[in-house]
Amino acid sequence: MILFPAIDLVGGQVVRLARGERAHMDVYSDDPAAVAEKFRDAGARWVHVVDLSATLEEDEAARAANDAAIRAICSVDGISVDAGGGVRDLAAVERLADLGVRRIAIGTALVRDEVFADEAARQFGELVVADVAARDGEVRVNGWREGAALTADELVARLAGLGYRHLVFTDVARDGMRCGVDVEAYRHIAEVAGFPVVASGGIASLEDLRALAALGPDVIEGTITGRALYEGSFSLEDALAACA
Repeated sequence: MILFPAIDLVGGQVVRLARGERAHMDVYSDDPAAVAEKFRDAGARWVHVVDLSATLEEDEAARAANDAAIRAICSVDGISVDAGGGVRDLAAVERLADLGVRRIAIGTALVRDEVFADEAARQFGELVVADVAARDGEVRVNGWREGAALTADELVARLAGLGYRHLVFTDVARDGMRCGVDVEAYRHIAEVAGFPVVASGGIASLEDLRALAALGPDVIEGTITGRALYEGSFSLEDALAACA
């Protein structure tokens, strides 16, 4: 199981939001590349980067600072970058690819622009990742601020039909809360998708990681963890051992 330590960016700074809410933001570092280097030195081979400034449609200065941060993270030797946030057209996919990103997550646009969702899957294949977030089974979009009047099952089945074969599923109610994972929710989403998924939201302990790993590679491709690492709930070394 791949462990993706999370680096969430606002204006070039490493932050974490609780339940995706900008008003509940903690800043952890102003040197994202150094954070990526620390993760690599502890044994991580991937990082998950979210451009929150793009997601939240912040000003150009904030978004330019995040672009510079993503490029710097991608330049760290030994680390592959999975990144997304505000990816709403093919130009955004190409921009992130040019920065060096190895997997590009698409969220809101998968719901609001079916033509783009189809074109991205056809043109970019394994480079693109479906990023699906839900609360109580309903898809959330636009930085999780809005409901989509669509169930997660409906969207995941549609995306699998388009050819997406990488999917991050976020349990919005648990994200950033360190309250534990809902293992059965990920098992169910993997069954709907027909391929293993990346679990995101609520990681609180090594037991959560072990429980996800125990589902096996046919259900869980990987998992994303952020706040629990930054606040010392466990070390990255121990987390990687739990995932193995």
